[in-house]
Amino acid sequence: MKNSLSLSFIFFSPSLFTATLLLTSQCTIVQSAANDLIAQTCKQTPHYSLCVASLKSVPKSSGEDVRGLALIMVDIVRAKASTALRFINQELKRSPGLRRPLRFCASCYDAILTADIPEAIEALQKGDPKFAENGTNDAAVEATSCEDGFHGKSPLTNLNREVHDTSVVASAITRLLL
Repeated sequence: MKNSLSLSFIFFSPSLFTATLLLTSQCTIVQSAANDLIAQTCKQTPHYSLCVASLKSVPKSSGEDVRGLALIMVDIVRAKASTALRFINQELKRSPGLRRPLRFCASCYDAILTADIPEAIEALQKGDPKFAENGTNDAAVEATSCEDGFHGKSPLTNLNREVHDTSVVASAITRLLL
């Protein structure tokens, strides 16, 4: 009995190996095509490495088209802007001497989160990439305005740069849809 079991394992082993090899090859091809679209898309943005790292950090990006990649990038901008606004609100409590520029920044980030990002998302969902590009460009301008309000002494420099840079990447991706 033991010998017949070994023979049947050997008999089925080549076909199991072939099936596994084919499945692995197909998964690799699909993943490679997804990575190629991300790389090809990101090469057309001003921050290639940031674009690739941001999109690859979201697992569902591997199955998306360019419109889907744009939506993912806009969502990344929203997350970074939310982080910046939380930081601003904390700084308002800790740094009363920076109250004026922090309040200005709060209004900038409020505009990003309540107007620019929703405009971009809605426009992408409706197939109007020009308005999406406007929304993401506006978000970049708001982040820069916040930074400029400190005249070189900003506690938000890194956050403003992240929001600005992801916004211009999102804008470049939406521009590909025009």
